[in-house]
Amino acid sequence: MDQPKQLSIKATDEDLKGRYANAMQVSHTPEEFIFDFLNMTPPAGQLISRIITNPGHAKRILSALQDNIAKYEAKFGKIQESKQPKIEINLGKPS
Repeated sequence: MDQPKQLSIKATDEDLKGRYANAMQVSHTPEEFIFDFLNMTPPAGQLISRIITNPGHAKRILSALQDNIAKYEAKFGKIQESKQPKIEINLGKPS
């Protein structure tokens, strides 16, 4: 069966606004990768979004990020990597 060449994506106005994240935590199981996007504003942080996907799609995400960073740097210059925070992130339910 042929796949459609174009796919319409539905999004609410709220989703299209986006959400800011300045940190990310990645974990995995044999079946999936879990991407937790966080907004870290000491002394606390907030989980902004959790994306769970399969390993094959996680690899496509990596490839898309590498491609877009290369294009960005070719146009705007080298990106300086942010320093890794020296804190342990404990992601859990609020008390």
